[in-house]
Amino acid sequence: MRNRQSGMTMIGWLLVMIPVGIVVYAGIRLTPIYLNYYRVVQSLHQLAADNKGLDGGAQNVAAMRIALEKRFDVQYVEHPSAAEINFSRVDGNWVATADYEDLAPLFGNVSLIAQFHTDVVLQ
Repeated sequence: MRNRQSGMTMIGWLLVMIPVGIVVYAGIRLTPIYLNYYRVVQSLHQLAADNKGLDGGAQNVAAMRIALEKRFDVQYVEHPSAAEINFSRVDGNWVATADYEDLAPLFGNVSLIAQFHTDVVLQ
């Protein structure tokens, strides 16, 4: 009676590990982009918290941009800049909108693009 080995061959392992490796590498490339996004959201929420204490939230856009720019500098936010954040009035409250895309080069001419959108009410 012959003993037959069972299991995956080296070629089988390569066929499984290559896609897994590409997904892991893509996750590594996207991690800094998402960490940057969370810093943007945190800065906007901190701006909203600071805005509540100022005379019922009555600030002008220039002052809010300067405060946000300082927060972005402290938080090391790379993208977007404070000038790319939109401020608008909705129902008597200021709303800061961060709507931007970020690109993560994968390999060669292949890149991953991430789109981010968040609205924070500055009361």
